[in-house]
Amino acid sequence: MGRPLSRLEARLRLSIIMPVRNEAAGILAALTPLQPLRSELELILVDGGSSDDTVNLAAPLVDQLIQSAPGRATQMNAGAAPAKGDWLLFLHADTRLPDGFIDLLPKPGSPHRWGRFDVRLSPSSPLLAVVAWMMNRRSRLTAVCTGDQAIFVERALFEQLGGYAPIALMEDIELSKRLRRHGRPLCLSERLTTSSRRWQQNGTLRTIALMWQLRLRYWLGADPRDLARRYSAPRRQL
Repeated sequence: MGRPLSRLEARLRLSIIMPVRNEAAGILAALTPLQPLRSELELILVDGGSSDDTVNLAAPLVDQLIQSAPGRATQMNAGAAPAKGDWLLFLHADTRLPDGFIDLLPKPGSPHRWGRFDVRLSPSSPLLAVVAWMMNRRSRLTAVCTGDQAIFVERALFEQLGGYAPIALMEDIELSKRLRRHGRPLCLSERLTTSSRRWQQNGTLRTIALMWQLRLRYWLGADPRDLARRYSAPRRQL
């Protein structure tokens, strides 16, 4: 008899794709929790031109390290291209997946071809807890998911749709709009944890106003490049 199939080969072939740029301060914290699962998944890090020590720190902890032009959409497409997994999961460097997340993903024969997790912001506050609840609730109602929620998708479907659109911002929203034509997402109630650093640095209410402003402008047809500039400098642009 041949060797027994690994859990990955028998059930689910998963590739996690993490776009990074100048994440040296937190890259070990991002990658270390995934190390016990290296036999069950493929870990791909896509660097968008870091000028710090991100690449050197990450190299021993990933299966593939890819250099790419900067931009999340560009980087995530670059990571998806050589991925071996039947499923792709796109993970931000400041996001931590819940325990047992592999077992939560769709099984063979599931009607769901894509999905995301509920989110918890950390450090939290009463207002940020409301923000997270609203993010999760809105996503369920609209079938639109954000990158902070760790979007996962069948690789075959991702490739069929041509991957992320090469835009500077709102690439997750744009992809969700195309994915939902192929079915609603699996909205997992298990919560991942993502950093509230930006909310704290710029003020929770200010950040809420910024995000709604950017989202409205996107729906009205604004150039994502202009939205990206506003997103990167909220204090000056609001």
